[in-house]
Amino acid sequence: MTNPISAIVQRDLQAAFRDRFLLIATLALTVAAVVSLVTGAIALHGDVATYDAARAQLLALGKSVDAIAAPEFYPLKLLRGTIEQIEIMGAVIALVAGYRAAASERGNQTLALVFTRPIRRWQILVAKVLGGVVLSALSLAAVFGIATLVLAALSGVGLTFDDVTRIIFTWGTSTLYVSSIFVIGFALSLWMKSVISGLIAAFAIWMSIVLVAPQIGDTMDPDNQVAGGVFAALSVPKAEQDRIKGGFTTYETIRNGIEVSSVTKHFERLSFAVLGIKDTYTGKPFADVLNEKRGDLIFLILFTLGLGAIAVVRPVDPDKLIKET
Repeated sequence: MTNPISAIVQRDLQAAFRDRFLLIATLALTVAAVVSLVTGAIALHGDVATYDAARAQLLALGKSVDAIAAPEFYPLKLLRGTIEQIEIMGAVIALVAGYRAAASERGNQTLALVFTRPIRRWQILVAKVLGGVVLSALSLAAVFGIATLVLAALSGVGLTFDDVTRIIFTWGTSTLYVSSIFVIGFALSLWMKSVISGLIAAFAIWMSIVLVAPQIGDTMDPDNQVAGGVFAALSVPKAEQDRIKGGFTTYETIRNGIEVSSVTKHFERLSFAVLGIKDTYTGKPFADVLNEKRGDLIFLILFTLGLGAIAVVRPVDPDKLIKET
């Protein structure tokens, strides 16, 4: 006998592949990610070519290459734009996908019909959520796969095994993040009296956690108002920085609390650290980065699992799943 969960997941995947929305959305996100990557990759390729030319000239003159310091190139830093596109554009796509998943079931009254079958309701809802997770993973796999190929082809810097590992890990955390937004769109569109009301509520939550909270935190941070940071611009010594910060402990606690209330900020901090986009973590061993950023990873996992659990456990009234007029 076919497992009901896997059967529903397969049905949802087949329906999604027949629908052009998934293809168009994935293509749009991929183009946005590649466009943000190309300029930086070409610039990095120029830096690599300049160093190679200088090195070849030294060797031609019979001199040691030690005469010029070998620069360190970090191609993964160029994926910053890709992460930012996933944070905003990827979240919007996931939200709409969740809404469409609920709307199609309510519009065709298929979910209400399935609820009449000898299948536990939690199995149906688990299958719907899992279907969204699988689709998110496949879509993001295409985005990261193409971005990685473009990065390797244009940057002039070969990607190491460690680089690929970091990209795969970031793909996994991106799937968690996007899946959580999908669940919000799906659950609210399923629970509320009309799917449109659910979509509006989902967008309100999306704006709060993706745009408002992170922006408030960034705006309240004085270091973000000056390129390189206020202390760096004023050449304030480290000891003096610590003394000044000590007088603003309460303010910083409130500012950081607002910022980290957003799952988007946890996802960004974790991704920027793993990929070495944030200078503090550039060149740091992968294991050390994970150890330091495990709090962000745990928050991301618990947030996604918690939303999924709520979507599955909360009762759904089949009588409300009527065709929209």
